[in-house]
Amino acid sequence: MRGERAVSVRSQFDLTGRVAVITGGAGLLGVRHAEAIAEMGGIPVLVDINGEKARSLAAEIGKIFGVRATGIHTDITQPAAVRDMLDQILSSFGRVDILINNAARNPKMEAHSDVPWTRLEHFPLDVWNQDIAVGLTGAFLCSQVIGTEMARRGKGVILNIASDLGVIAPDQRIYRQPGLPDDQQPVKPVSYSVVKHGLIGLTRYLATYWADKGVRVNALSPGGVYAGQDEAFVRRLTNLIPLGRMARVDEYKAAVVFLVSDASSYMTGANLVVDGGRTAW
Repeated sequence: MRGERAVSVRSQFDLTGRVAVITGGAGLLGVRHAEAIAEMGGIPVLVDINGEKARSLAAEIGKIFGVRATGIHTDITQPAAVRDMLDQILSSFGRVDILINNAARNPKMEAHSDVPWTRLEHFPLDVWNQDIAVGLTGAFLCSQVIGTEMARRGKGVILNIASDLGVIAPDQRIYRQPGLPDDQQPVKPVSYSVVKHGLIGLTRYLATYWADKGVRVNALSPGGVYAGQDEAFVRRLTNLIPLGRMARVDEYKAAVVFLVSDASSYMTGANLVVDGGRTAW
């Protein structure tokens, strides 16, 4: 436009020197988010309840990409722990530019194998509370503490990792096991849907709350990632996806970079769905 300085598209994806906190940073996708940040010159801080694993992965990422990656043990369900985590980061780097709320629980069925515990009728309150605490309350606390610091500085980006199941309900037919009666069939737990829908709601709330403080907030809703799941399950799921396959584990990196960089500078309060077309059907 006339009178405006042109900015190259390439430069808008540059994250050089930006400090990015990734919760659940030692998990399957968390480490990929960290790699994406590092590849674009950013400084990933892998925050995880498994501090040892987070530090080990950060060391590997730092060595590969030549950045000051670091890992921090933090229980994001505890306000004092989140504040301490921010203090550590500010002491080391002086600021936080990006927060990726990625942490989530994936409880194993063996924990309640005496009953079909994933079904709504039997879903344990303790599992519900733990899932909500990590996936939703943890995102709230990290946004509250780190987002407040961003707002004080007048700049920052928050990215909430939701899911295609934050947009649609799970198709419970893909989890069915042969030979089991209907009331014993495993299902996707209710807490997963509630957490992911809640993250999209949190995104819109924060985006409008801090819009005048220079803090942008968006959500990314990925589809299922192939990680060696049972062949029958994969076949049933891919039948629901127009592209006919699950995502590769590194297939969301570019979307993450887009959402946390200046490339999405006029985008806030949005939910970017990257699901192979599943929610289009």
